[in-house]
Amino acid sequence: MSQPMQPIFIMPEGTKRNSGRSAQRNNIMAAKLVAETVRTTLGPKGMDKMLVDSMGQVIVTNDGVTILEEMSIEHPTAKMIVEIAKTQEDEVGDGTTTAVVLAGELLKKAEELLDMDIHPTVIVKGYRMANKKAQELLYAMSEDITEKDIDSLKNIASTAMTGKGSESNKENLSEIVVKAVLQVMEKKDGRIIVERTDVKIEKKVGERIEDTELVAGIVIDKERVHSGMPKEVKNARIALIDSSLEIKNTETDAKIQITDPSQMQAFIDMEEKMLSNMVGKITRSGANVVLCQKGVDDIAQHFLSKKGIYTVRRVKKSDMEKIAKATGGKIVSNLDDLSADELGKAGHVEERKVGDEEMTYIEDCENPKAVTVLIRGGSEHVIDEVERAMSDAIGDVIAVLKNGKAVAGAGSSEIEIAMALRKYAESLSGREQLAVKSFAETLEIIPRTLAENSGLDPINVLTELKSSHDKGMKWAGIDVFSGKVMDAWKSGVIEPLKVKTQALSSATEVATMILRIDDVIASGPAEAPRGMPPGMDGSE
Repeated sequence: MSQPMQPIFIMPEGTKRNSGRSAQRNNIMAAKLVAETVRTTLGPKGMDKMLVDSMGQVIVTNDGVTILEEMSIEHPTAKMIVEIAKTQEDEVGDGTTTAVVLAGELLKKAEELLDMDIHPTVIVKGYRMANKKAQELLYAMSEDITEKDIDSLKNIASTAMTGKGSESNKENLSEIVVKAVLQVMEKKDGRIIVERTDVKIEKKVGERIEDTELVAGIVIDKERVHSGMPKEVKNARIALIDSSLEIKNTETDAKIQITDPSQMQAFIDMEEKMLSNMVGKITRSGANVVLCQKGVDDIAQHFLSKKGIYTVRRVKKSDMEKIAKATGGKIVSNLDDLSADELGKAGHVEERKVGDEEMTYIEDCENPKAVTVLIRGGSEHVIDEVERAMSDAIGDVIAVLKNGKAVAGAGSSEIEIAMALRKYAESLSGREQLAVKSFAETLEIIPRTLAENSGLDPINVLTELKSSHDKGMKWAGIDVFSGKVMDAWKSGVIEPLKVKTQALSSATEVATMILRIDDVIASGPAEAPRGMPPGMDGSE
């Protein structure tokens, strides 16, 4: 008589396994849900989300990456979608919602193909072919933009801010963004070099959004260390010191024995003399402003105040680097190295009350390579959303200056590419043809969403757009305010080419990765090995 077969366990108890079609459906469902969450925020008439964390902190935004980061997503596939939003944010600074919506739609279309028994690897191959072709088409249809096209650059900044909380003041804000970026931009060997970090964004509640200003220098959230120091310094010569103006503790433990009160006085006098020598070195360099990255001793503060030197302590390292760029100064670690050559120069350094706090303005710098945008607004939530909008706009202007290429928005480039991809699909013979067609249909989700979010009929809008593109209007886009078709380029709805190409690449990469997963194995909760002493298994 044969023995009954014993079940064979190859994975630990509590492991969950989901494989085949079921795993694919689950993953696609998770990605679609993430895309649906942010889809309503797309476009000039996109709605906002209110996010409340466990501490009761409130964020009101329609910035895709902010929403996804604050949602604390747990599902492993959904986390992969969040990653592409972060990549888009890091690479360009804008287009996060577009990337996520495209990824969700690619997977939705892939699900329909899977139901037709088309193998995932065929879909993946088709998607990659379509993405490669779309990238070529986008590059071919893009227009050239240089740093001299000020109006186009303003339109790019304005397009990035449309639909955000700052929209009512986008004219003024886009001008500030373009001025700021062009100020910090440098040209080397015909290449444009510009970093987003060179434009410092400082926020202060109070006033109105239109009172947001561009400072040709750096504003730091610090006040002078001593009330006896001057509040204002003209023709400032700035010493940037990244060591402390204090008596250093010895590296080894030292014991000082004092047997006589006069010895105690001599010890105090010695400390005072050392601090006086430090201040003497600063004075001899010709500095009348000191920005110190570390602490400043009370006695040193007294000596600096007597010399009329404006001093700020505990300045952030990142701010020190920006001030060095703005003033042309060098950061010094050792006071012995401080000389007139190391000093930065600014026309004006002043402590000003902004809102209910004192801030230090370092302005009127000659050709500063770092500047500050000081954002004002009625509440914390308002200025946070304005900051996100301006950050997107700065990223877009920098992206277009580096790349030198731009395309029109309002769904125009997506419709144009979709039409070209359909023709390309007809030239293919295998099943990949269906995947390329699905990719083309996916691109139409952008104008469709713009229409839906504006309360327009998406079918009518898409029909009109396709008809205009058939007639050769490559920049025909949707005017969400009138519901009519417009020439998006002439209307000033312009986006950097990099936003589109990066969003397409990221969406395709994550969609193909998710499609190739046919088995999800999730480990059970970790258990402590038997025989462990109490307390080492995580129990108290």
